[in-house]
Amino acid sequence: MFSTLANIFRIPELRRKLIFTIGLLIIYRLGYYVPLPGIDQSYMAEQMQRESEQQSGFGQLAAAFSMFTGGALHQSTIFGLGIMPYISASIIFQLLATVLPALEKLQKEGETGRKKINEYTRYATVALCLIQATFWINWTRGNQFVYPEFRDSMAFWMMGVLGLTTGTIFLMWLGEQIDEYGIGNGISLIIMAGIVARLPNAVIEVYRRVSFQGSETGMAAMTPFKIVFVIAAFVAVVAATILITQAQRRIPIQQAKHTRGRRVLGGQRQYLPLRVNHGGVMPIIFASSLMIFPGVVFNWLSNATGSGIVRRLADAFQHDSFLYVVCYIAMVYFFAYFWTAVQFQPKEMANNLRDYGSFIPGLRPGKRTADYLERVMGRITYVGASFLALIAIIPQVVAYKLQIPWEISAFLGGTGLLIVVSVCLDVVQRIEANLVMRNYKGFLSED
Repeated sequence: MFSTLANIFRIPELRRKLIFTIGLLIIYRLGYYVPLPGIDQSYMAEQMQRESEQQSGFGQLAAAFSMFTGGALHQSTIFGLGIMPYISASIIFQLLATVLPALEKLQKEGETGRKKINEYTRYATVALCLIQATFWINWTRGNQFVYPEFRDSMAFWMMGVLGLTTGTIFLMWLGEQIDEYGIGNGISLIIMAGIVARLPNAVIEVYRRVSFQGSETGMAAMTPFKIVFVIAAFVAVVAATILITQAQRRIPIQQAKHTRGRRVLGGQRQYLPLRVNHGGVMPIIFASSLMIFPGVVFNWLSNATGSGIVRRLADAFQHDSFLYVVCYIAMVYFFAYFWTAVQFQPKEMANNLRDYGSFIPGLRPGKRTADYLERVMGRITYVGASFLALIAIIPQVVAYKLQIPWEISAFLGGTGLLIVVSVCLDVVQRIEANLVMRNYKGFLSED
């Protein structure tokens, strides 16, 4: 392994890509510490921490949002919105491409169509940034997080909105530069950097809560048993996540024979790989995002009306409630099938196999092949959705049953862990491809 790591820096092109990528990620982390002017950062961080510990509706929303921004929202920095507006715009156009013929036609035009859709995505990102930044600045002013001399200033409002919007656009540009000159997917690496940046805080939190007596005043204690359990569970969950992320159902494909002159071509047997977790991390992102809003809405209605029924509904949608967990699992299953239906097109795949002279043994090309692919994908999607549901609820179950703080249990599963594992696997595979292409031994090569 150490020789493989040394080989990475022996290849000038690969070395430049790695250094360039790391340098841009460092720039991103430096921007995390550049605050927006006019906001009392210490008071805001204190109040946001209190909301998070109380697991209120807004605390849940802020905790989920900070998962993708590295916590910059809590300090209200220029990168406070993170890269999420761009991700949201990309998802919107992916979904629209399935229902709008014009966008579907652009997708089929290859590189030209992709560039046009990316241009529309950038415009949508700017619009989403302006909307989200406006709401955020108005919320900070309404909660007295802004210094009194700036609360009614139009200049502060414009500076805050433009600062947050510019920060997201700059992150989008950083991601595109990594795509072109670095290694790995730039946007994914920026999201991963924000998630990994919270890991030292979790380690510090464990150290602060260590207790050999089994109890502490004012906070849940981290006993030796809990520490060993957290470490073992983290290793096991990461291993299972890698396994399910790489898992495939390989369908045998036979290539038809054809004669050209005196030569007989084709007849080869290949495999069509279908990913078990075809939706990736998207079902959990959709499910966790939607499950935040019932708690937020019912909390707001409870405070506004004082109704006991609404209060019970608000309590029912807290992280540690049974109803929340059941609804969360149902939403993960729903979006796993929904995202697979949007991304996986069995009819188009069957037509492509027929056009290339390939077929699945025992099945006629065309509709029979498409029905078979759809049936197989439905079965393996159930397995992938089950795994996603398990990964999604592990942090809630561990936090509730063992009284482990959410900042620590969040690294035992959920969206953040799936993103980190998927991005790390992608980067390792790209480095592996560069090493093998230049006749170096890769990470996965056998001795």
